[in-house]
Amino acid sequence: MTVVSQNKHRSFRALEPSGAGVVARWVWLGLAGILSFFPFYAMVVLSLKPGKVVELPGSLLPWDLSTEAYEQVLAGQNILGWFGNTLVYSLVSVVFVLFFSAMAGYAFAKKRFRGKEVMFWSFLAMVMVPFHVTLIPTFILMANLGGVDTYWGLILPTLANAQAVFLMRQFIQGLPDELFEAARIDGAGEFRIFLTIVLPLCKPILATLGIFVFLWHWNDFLWPLIIAKSNAMFTLTVGISSLQQQHVPLSTMLAGSVVALLPIFLAYLIAQRYVQEGVAGTGIKG
Repeated sequence: MTVVSQNKHRSFRALEPSGAGVVARWVWLGLAGILSFFPFYAMVVLSLKPGKVVELPGSLLPWDLSTEAYEQVLAGQNILGWFGNTLVYSLVSVVFVLFFSAMAGYAFAKKRFRGKEVMFWSFLAMVMVPFHVTLIPTFILMANLGGVDTYWGLILPTLANAQAVFLMRQFIQGLPDELFEAARIDGAGEFRIFLTIVLPLCKPILATLGIFVFLWHWNDFLWPLIIAKSNAMFTLTVGISSLQQQHVPLSTMLAGSVVALLPIFLAYLIAQRYVQEGVAGTGIKG
């Protein structure tokens, strides 16, 4: 046994990178991080230089900065209204998508009923259908129901999320069946089991999905562009895009983009730990 353990330790040590390899890896990761961060840096710096001609690389140097573009965005444009519309669109969608996908994932993972597998894989096949294929029928349906230029018309078609259902099903499959059997023996109903057992145990994957769904809706452009007809119902992506038609300065558009980016960054910072746990757990279980 001692010889075997020593051979294992030697094999693991052989797989470990040398000192030069570690340095090279960190240098490569550092360069990759700088390249990934550079577009955001350029966006922030150029947004703080209003009324100046963009000359590279001089314009990217962090001096002669001014918040004039941000003052123009917050005062002259309907950016706060667009921000509120995007927040409503994203948060309401996150709540309902997480709730519905958790219920569907629990049913597909732990319940037995006829046609479950056929129903699940048929629903999952929606992932392979591009959104553009169903765009026109969805708009016609919403228009006939009176959902054009309304919040519910903006939110309702995005609530059936096959990817979210798949991830929830994969995570819930890894939960022990003994928990649910013990709860049923104690007289708990299915909805109570779902609220008191399933949802608390699914916090990591719910946080992960919440970030993803929030990001998808916050950056969504095509559907809000089609369903919103008035400036008052624009989301941030549609509103900032409309500034191009008004010949708004580049610094003002970039300032609006920075304002739109901040909530996503803050949301990820808050739920970062749960995101990492959810991704790891979903990859291991199932």
